[in-house]
Amino acid sequence: MTEQDSRTAAPPGTVHCFACSEVNPVSLGMHLWMDGEVCRGTFTPRAEHCGWTGVTHGGLLFTALDEVMANWLWLQQLRGFTARAEVRYREQVATGTPLLLEAWQLDRRRKLITLSACARREADAVVVAEGEAKFMIT
Repeated sequence: MTEQDSRTAAPPGTVHCFACSEVNPVSLGMHLWMDGEVCRGTFTPRAEHCGWTGVTHGGLLFTALDEVMANWLWLQQLRGFTARAEVRYREQVATGTPLLLEAWQLDRRRKLITLSACARREADAVVVAEGEAKFMIT
């Protein structure tokens, strides 16, 4: 296994992750990787991910933001959990819309890391949701 493979491999015990598993039939199907200091990802909400007919459920958009931030930690060889999070929705997202995800570090104080994330429509790069979270390192 190469260093890159080890940095993107699913953590032991998470092969069935709701967000990024390749084997879990109800997974969101997210793909995540590091690009320098930014964790990037892709997510395309499906019809079954709607709140209102044809509109992606906001909770799933939050999940996508939380997951790209959590993977920033994982891909930095850190382990932790979301201690506090905030999300801002800028536009509704039609199901079937490919999204690009990004997460990056804002601050670190001992065992508390603050990360920021955004979700953009792939077609025009418009930010549809953004979030900030504090993660407690274990």
